[in-house]
Amino acid sequence: MENSLNHIVYQWLLDMGLADHVAHQVQFVIEVLVLVLLCFLADKLAKNLFLRAIHSVAKRTTFLWDDILFEKKVFDRLAHLAPALVVQASAPYVFDDFQNFIPFLIRITEAYMIGVALMVVISIFNTFDYYFKQTESLKDKPIDSYFQLARLVTYFVGGVLVVSKIFDKDPQGILAAMGALTAVSMLVFKDTILGFVASIQLSANDMIRVGDWVSMPKYGADGNVIKITLNTVKVQNWDKTISTIPTYSFVSDSFKNWRGMSEAGGRRIKRSITLKSGSVKFCDEEMVNRFNNYQLLKDFLNLRVQEIDDYNAKGDVDKRFLINGRHLTNIGVFRNYIESYLKNLKEIHPDLTLMVFQKEGNEYGIPIQIYCFTKTTDWAEYETIQSDIFDHLYAAAPEFDLEVYQHPSGGDFHGLLK
Repeated sequence: MENSLNHIVYQWLLDMGLADHVAHQVQFVIEVLVLVLLCFLADKLAKNLFLRAIHSVAKRTTFLWDDILFEKKVFDRLAHLAPALVVQASAPYVFDDFQNFIPFLIRITEAYMIGVALMVVISIFNTFDYYFKQTESLKDKPIDSYFQLARLVTYFVGGVLVVSKIFDKDPQGILAAMGALTAVSMLVFKDTILGFVASIQLSANDMIRVGDWVSMPKYGADGNVIKITLNTVKVQNWDKTISTIPTYSFVSDSFKNWRGMSEAGGRRIKRSITLKSGSVKFCDEEMVNRFNNYQLLKDFLNLRVQEIDDYNAKGDVDKRFLINGRHLTNIGVFRNYIESYLKNLKEIHPDLTLMVFQKEGNEYGIPIQIYCFTKTTDWAEYETIQSDIFDHLYAAAPEFDLEVYQHPSGGDFHGLLK
């Protein structure tokens, strides 16, 4: 066009004394600089007008969504479309003397717009991810896994579309060409696929949540779950180290989840105190009278002594020998003392199982099993309560003429040699 701006610029360059081919090259550079300037102005206007207007509206509304969308830079990335729209609208006019360049420029611009749209979609996913994590009923669910998969699919689809635009190819053709790489892709994304399937199973069956205490000896993990992603579960161990475990391992391997303990409101104590079998004996009258001074045993002794005396009287038992008839034993009285002692501790849960029983004797003696639950599930408090209980029981055993078993030491043998 003789009267177009481009022709005027070209003619001006010729008048400056430039050769024809040089004038064309300089004209092209000038047109590129003009287009860059237009894109720069469009970008500044979009950010200064569009973003400020959106931010102003978001601050005035009571909705949470628009604030999160702004915080996650959804509108910032959307504003990047402005330069691309300017290129699409102005390219046919700016480069009307370079018609062969326009299709390539439009393809690059469209590829750029797809990339921007891709980033906008990713930002929206980030918004949903953030919002769901603030929701009380969903914050302990493996939400990250699903959004990681959504991002992965979005990147894949976006990448195919960008490549198809740049090279002006049908996306179906690119996908068909990639079909030959399906087996390789399955191998490369094996962990991702397994992780996604595992995430669904973990969520559907409520197997683990963020914050659960889990134990998985195979991976040396024993601590709280701090993050569940598509491929890995992060566990912060009690020594503050971090164990990273494949997500699908929680489906394929065994592990222990202590959540039930926390929800029950009590933590189990299951420990034995082993007594020497040689220290077990019947209780004579002197021992019964002594045990009667122990406050926790008074009611038990009064009831049981009367019961035993009635039984022996009916059977005309010769009381000169304790083996005749029924008699109390120091180990039986000690078991009852332990049970009464536990029931009177405010730290022991009254609504959960409490038992004190004798296990099968072995070469070490007779184990007395203590089985009960503390009211607290806090590890430090639990260990303190458990230690206090057994401190007392070890000290109380000699009061019942019982000895606690331990392996002989050098000092024991030295005493025998004297």
